[in-house]
Amino acid sequence: MEALFISTGVVALAEIGDKTQLLAFILAARFKKPLPIIAGILCATLVNHGLAGAFGAWITSVVSPEVLRWVLGLSFLGMAVWTLIPDKIEEEETQVAKRLGVFGATLVTFFLAEMGDKTQLATIALAAHYGAPMLVIAGTTLGMLLADVPAVFVGNKFAAKIPMKLVHMLAAGIFAVMGLLTLLRIEKLFQ
Repeated sequence: MEALFISTGVVALAEIGDKTQLLAFILAARFKKPLPIIAGILCATLVNHGLAGAFGAWITSVVSPEVLRWVLGLSFLGMAVWTLIPDKIEEEETQVAKRLGVFGATLVTFFLAEMGDKTQLATIALAAHYGAPMLVIAGTTLGMLLADVPAVFVGNKFAAKIPMKLVHMLAAGIFAVMGLLTLLRIEKLFQ
């Protein structure tokens, strides 16, 4: 269960101010239809993080535990630094073919925006670290929804009241601690 809770918390924090949360604000403002937007976010995240979790589980079968420890530790530290860099959304990510409808546009733009994003990479690392990809996928998906669903419903009013620097520092701190603990082989705290 720890994999679920850690994955949920880390991704929920990391997602605040992330480009996909900004995308949720933009889609909500543009389409004003929260339910298809939320359904699109859920489906895109399940597919994207499902693939990432499967990759994370697979990587543990082909990389030695010692190499994996260093890769994961350094990856968590890298995500800590990356989390401190604010995301900006590119306008073309919001211009996906309007023929797809609200759900389709959300599904495609969210899936593409998550490719190579820190939450996708966190899902890979967490799945490899915990060896419980289904719990990690459930947790990272829940974390995405915890951050993005309020963005859909309350838009920019809510975003203006969130202390983004503090949230990013908390998420970065969690990633840094996980990285250091992984590198120092303090495994019992994660199992």
